Amino acid sequence: MAAPGLPPQAAYPSAPYPSPHPAPSAPTPGFNIYPSATPAAGQIVHPQSPPQAYGDPTAQHPHSAITPYLPVSGGTPLGLEYLMQIDQVLIQQKVERVEAFIGFECANRYELRDGMGQRLFEAEEQSDCCTRNCCGSLRRLQLSVADPGGRPVLRLLRPLKCASCWCPCCLQELEVQCPPGTTIGHVVQTWHPFTPKFSIQNAEKQTVLRVVGPCCVFRCWGDVNFEVKTSDESRGVGRISKQWGGLLKEVFTDADTFGIQFPHDLDVKIKAVLLGACFLIDYMFFEKAGEPSQRSTVLTS
Repeated sequence: MAAPGLPPQAAYPSAPYPSPHPAPSAPTPGFNIYPSATPAAGQIVHPQSPPQAYGDPTAQHPHSAITPYLPVSGGTPLGLEYLMQIDQVLIQQKVERVEAFIGFECANRYELRDGMGQRLFEAEEQSDCCTRNCCGSLRRLQLSVADPGGRPVLRLLRPLKCASCWCPCCLQELEVQCPPGTTIGHVVQTWHPFTPKFSIQNAEKQTVLRVVGPCCVFRCWGDVNFEVKTSDESRGVGRISKQWGGLLKEVFTDADTFGIQFPHDLDVKIKAVLLGACFLIDYMFFEKAGEPSQRSTVLTS
């Protein structure tokens, strides 16, 4: 019944007339998938919604499985996120021209890259000139490792120790800190009369892994491999390889290249300690000051 005082209105259908050009629905954020066929003239193409699993509402969306390269983990020390998703690292020492021509020992500098060649870290030695040229490969030093943005990530501390296998009370060791000031592990040389061995320890100095090298660490035309094994040395889990750089580079410089392989799911702190083991091996067996005869060997270290 019409309201009092108003003229009667004609009755219209409840449903409106269909519009020849319906309004497009709002697109789903992040997706804009179009059909491959070319639309006809005047036809409006609507963005499609993301694909869903039929009949299983709890199925995981395919795009949710994509993880970022730098994962966020509350238990991972700041800066070590780079190591969480990789199982190998390439360490290349930069060639110093002054050192190559006149034999004057300079502070070592390194670049660390992943298996795809992406730069992860840069390491730089901090020591004085007198220590480098008088103590040679046995020198006390500190290595500062920073990310590509220059943020300090690791600090490696190596004290002055003996290099003779006949003095087991004062063997080589290296402390790994992340962030600088917080110890996360140690690399300790294990006494053996002929074979170089190292213990990879956590912050509590509990041995987690061991590194076992060959009897002769100097080999022409080939790589020198240090095997990473379990704490009981029953099986191998990785490798530290000193790669052959060519005759001229090996004779006239000590700019070495190393490759490290470790399990993908290894604790990221132990991965960082293995990096420290690689640097210690470089200084002990492949570092020279002035003459190749000053290079350390297994029998003298």
